[in-house]
Formats: sequence, C-alpha cells, structure tokens
Amino acid sequence: MASNHDNHHKEVKYVEDSRILARRVPNIPKDYSEFPGKTEPFWPNFLLKEWMVGAVVLIGFLVLTVAHEPPLERLADPTDTGYSPVPDWYFLFLFQLLKYSFASGPYTVIGTVVIPGLAFTALLLAPWLDRSKERRPIKRPIASGIMLLVIVSLFVLTYDAYKGHDWSQNEVYAWDSPYFDVEIDTTHPSYELYAQYTCINCHGENLEGGAVGVPLNLVGAELSEDQIRNVIINGQGAMPSGLVDDEEDLQALAEWLASLDGEE
Repeated sequence: MASNHDNHHKEVKYVEDSRILARRVPNIPKDYSEFPGKTEPFWPNFLLKEWMVGAVVLIGFLVLTVAHEPPLERLADPTDTGYSPVPDWYFLFLFQLLKYSFASGPYTVIGTVVIPGLAFTALLLAPWLDRSKERRPIKRPIASGIMLLVIVSLFVLTYDAYKGHDWSQNEVYAWDSPYFDVEIDTTHPSYELYAQYTCINCHGENLEGGAVGVPLNLVGAELSEDQIRNVIINGQGAMPSGLVDDEEDLQALAEWLASLDGEE
C-alpha cells in the first residue's frame, strides 16, 4: 500500500474520448425584440425603407424634369468677350472658394486640391475617427462636427457665390432660339424702330438672335422694362452703349421688348 507521500507524486493523465461530441453553440444574435426601438433587421425592414425613400426621390425628380423645362443659356458666342462663365450650382462652392486670396493666384493648388482633399478625407475617415455606438448626434461629437462643418461650408460658399455674381451679365434664357418658334409682329410700330437702330443686324429679323446678338423674342420673360432700358443705354457684352439716343424711341422700344414674354 503506497503511503500518502507517494500518492502526492503520482501523475494524473486525462485522455480525450473522441466519441463524445462537443456541444457547439451557434453564433446567433439575440432577437430584435430584446432591443425595442434601438435596432431592426437589415432585411427586409431597413432595406425596404431605403428603397422606398429612393423611389420617392427618383419619381419626384423625374416629375420635376417633365413639369419644368431646365433653363438653357443662349448659343455659345466666341465673339462675346463680356460673357462671364460660371459652373453649375453644385460646383458654386468651389467657384467661390477660388475667389479668396488664400486659395487663388499662386495658391490655387490650395483651393483646388488641398482644401477639397482634406474635406473629402475627413468624410471618409469620420466612421473611424468616431467609433461610438451611440446613434444620437449629440453623443458623437467628432462625426457630427465634421458633417455639420461640411454642410454649413457648402451652403455658405454656394450662397456667397450666387449673391456675388451678376447673373444678368450671363444673359440666361429659358429657351434656345432660333430653335424656339416665336412669331414676331413685324407690323408693330416699334419693330420699325428695331430695324431703324440696326438692332436687326445682330438680333435677327425675327429677334431669333445671331452670331453676335442674343435672342430677344422672349426677352420680356426674363428682363423687366427698366432692365431692358438699362441694357440699351449702357450696353452689355458685345453690344455697345448709346445706340438709341432719342428718349421717346427708347421708351417705345423698351416697352415693346418687355411685352415679348410669350404670353398672349
């Protein structure tokens, strides 16, 4: 019989029996009912909501394009040195950024590459810079701050670009004459003034515009009588000033052109 001292030095060996199946618990997440109001299944709940919002936006956009014809400028005129081109509205914030001294001239690369690149990189890194599981914006200051800064910057720069640009100099029209069929009453007394002051040479017999002059057959839909008078007096683009020197003729011509708005 072994003593107690010998028992303490005996080795104990564990033998695995491969015939006993290991019990594996599947990695199944908890039911969504355990988190009321905090989460939802991606399919179909969340994805269905995304599809519905996307469908509403797409249908609304299509209806808008059908109901309202997009405004088009006049035909390009390489002889018009007074024309001031601007980008479309969704790039106006970059257009405004290049007006500042720190992002223009010798520092143009800052306004075209550095600042937009930093803003785009910040948006890409926002999910990694703030990895909080909170869903309330106030609990996620880094991500919310970056997004708020970007949104405010876009709105402010776009607004400044719009307000700071003289859009009348672009002579934007919602038609593209000579492809717009508008008949002009050539028997109107003011049409004689139109021809007498050689307006017809640049703007065409039917006011459809030409190589130099812009279309005037619907100018009343875009410019008021006072604005038309101002253009006739001071000129605009390739049009010189002082073409009509008689005040009565100027008034009659401005009234007639302002009446050309496409409405009966």
